[in-house]
Amino acid sequence: MPKRFSPLRPASRPQIPPQPQQSPPAPQSPPAPPEALNQPTGDDVPRVSVDPPLRVVQQRRLRSFTGAGYDKGRSRVWQVAWFAVLNLAFMKWWMPIRWRPAILRAFGADVGDRVRIRQSVRVLWPWKLSIGSDCWIGEGVWLLNLEQITIEHDACLSQEAFLCTGSHRHTDPAFGFDNAPIQIGAGAWIAARATVLRGTTVGPGVLVGSGSVVRPIPVQGNGR
Repeated sequence: MPKRFSPLRPASRPQIPPQPQQSPPAPQSPPAPPEALNQPTGDDVPRVSVDPPLRVVQQRRLRSFTGAGYDKGRSRVWQVAWFAVLNLAFMKWWMPIRWRPAILRAFGADVGDRVRIRQSVRVLWPWKLSIGSDCWIGEGVWLLNLEQITIEHDACLSQEAFLCTGSHRHTDPAFGFDNAPIQIGAGAWIAARATVLRGTTVGPGVLVGSGSVVRPIPVQGNGR
């Protein structure tokens, strides 16, 4: 018998499971600069405390400032003459050490014997300055003597020490002057870049350390 052939059937294709839909990738932020990698973040950020806390003490009205209560002590002619000598000769490196005390005396200062004053020393008003014998005043010392500064014998003021007799009343809207004299006791040492504020008395033999700030509280006795 002749063979019967069944009609051709197309080959069946394998079933491919559907692929899950993928969301587009999220945009990436640019890399941080190298210097920012070491910066503390979050709980690692150091907290700065201020003691005493900062506060608003007064609203300023500086246009109301009058300068009342401050007497410069000499006429404008004396002031101009002193500023000229101070800046043109007294502070210069070539000025002999032995001449500086004589210049201060010529402008009204009371200066003892064997006083050594180095270059770049500034004095606001010589007629408000008293220096005992055998004192040393180092380079760059600034004597801002709106009021009297008295330095007793054998005292030493090292480089860039700052004695400031001037201040202001911080509770006054006009910021009026609050000046007071300074006294440095015999044998005291004001070390380099120390600051002595107005109204302060540094007792005999006291050492004020380098970079210290001395407020108007009496310091008595020998030692540090």
